[in-house]
Amino acid sequence: MMKMQRGFLNFFIVAITALSLGFMTNASAETAENLNQNAAQALQTLYKTNPTAELLSKKAKGILVFPSVIKAGLVFGGSYGEGVLFQAGKETGYYNSVSASWGFQAGAQSYGYVLFLMSDKALKFLHETHGWEVGVGPSVVVVNDGVAKNLSSSTLKDDAYAFIFDQQGLMVSFSLEGTKISKIHPK
Repeated sequence: MMKMQRGFLNFFIVAITALSLGFMTNASAETAENLNQNAAQALQTLYKTNPTAELLSKKAKGILVFPSVIKAGLVFGGSYGEGVLFQAGKETGYYNSVSASWGFQAGAQSYGYVLFLMSDKALKFLHETHGWEVGVGPSVVVVNDGVAKNLSSSTLKDDAYAFIFDQQGLMVSFSLEGTKISKIHPK
């Protein structure tokens, strides 16, 4: 019995490692053109499924779109994705989203997220830092169904709002805190 459990654990570790390396290799191979297309499509899909996101887009100083982030882990984990910053409807920069974590976690998943940067402070922080660690600096509110129902143009008070979408796979544990966003130069 113990041997079977250890065999399953070893298989699970190898599978998660292979998945994460494969996903992360694919994620880092994006060209600027692919990133632009994927980000624009992800944003339109989010607007169709969440009217609050579209409301925020009209007031946002910048919209940072990560159409696909891959996360995998078993006790130790990590995530990686690449995205596009839109200002006034135009692409103005490219960023990656990276995190490392440890603790109670197991599995692999992919998801996308969008950060609506609502203040000049948040946009300036993104441009002037050499990597924005979510949870440090401007405040970020992760919008779920409950928060979305209470948001309106008169209640927007935070620096940034994050929408997580298109979650696939299974991961026990989820958080954007500790995620580092840094400027990149895609192909």
